[in-house]
Amino acid sequence: MAIQISTDTELSAVNSILGSIGQAPITSLIASGGVDPLANPEISFVKNILDEVNKDVQSTGWAFNTENKVLKSPDSNGQYIIPSNAIMYDISDGQIDRRTDVVKRDGKLFDKVNQTDVFTSDYYIDSIVLLPFTDVPPPIQRYIIARASMKAATQLVSNADLVKLLRVEEQQAKANAMNYETEQGDNSFMGFDSNTSYRPYQPYKALIR
Repeated sequence: MAIQISTDTELSAVNSILGSIGQAPITSLIASGGVDPLANPEISFVKNILDEVNKDVQSTGWAFNTENKVLKSPDSNGQYIIPSNAIMYDISDGQIDRRTDVVKRDGKLFDKVNQTDVFTSDYYIDSIVLLPFTDVPPPIQRYIIARASMKAATQLVSNADLVKLLRVEEQQAKANAMNYETEQGDNSFMGFDSNTSYRPYQPYKALIR
């Protein structure tokens, strides 16, 4: 029977980070009754670290936040508006098709080859999107928390032994995250594209020849 790993909230993540540096947990991140938890400099600092590490980790691109070769069309002005949560937004196969070379300018795709942000055709787009922390898979959440805890300890606590301990925990959490990614990503060293299928070598065939 598979073990279900519960999903962390931002509150539980902040409390995990606080606990790792020996601080008491809080009950909410939302202002209530005239009290704003984020008015506390330490709480605000830890929350900012969580947000920064969440973005840093997601920026590498994982199976859960990467989309490849999605057909997109320009808007009525012929422009590709880049979504606000896009970390990376690029035309597929840009490495081999050098007739376009796009970058982000003014929130839109800009073609450096033709010096324009107006396009006349549809393109397949590769993208990495930044998801809310609560939408991140649990193994990746635990890696984010472990990495943020180590960063918080480095900046807030003058305890080299604690930093070393948290670094070991971060490495273990990263290994678990990579294991999850390997299982979830369905990657192939053969280089087959998405929306294709192949039948791998079947050892039994050698026995029926």
